[in-house]
Amino acid sequence: MAQALRVLSPREREVLTLVAEGHTNQEIADQLVISIKTVQAHRAHVMKELGLVHITQLVRFAIRHGLVPPGF
Repeated sequence: MAQALRVLSPREREVLTLVAEGHTNQEIADQLVISIKTVQAHRAHVMKELGLVHITQLVRFAIRHGLVPPGF
């Protein structure tokens, strides 16, 4: 696994993958049985740790690191 991903918890990687797949915060919260605020906090922490500003950067990062297939 890439060095950048090591700073993330397994739950943060899970949220990152679901965001990159196009799921809404509500869908992620429902699927993981957590609150929307927790999803938002995980996403914000992931973006901060990875030095990302935009969701598009987050999606691109996930694809490049094999969390989402390129043709998804």
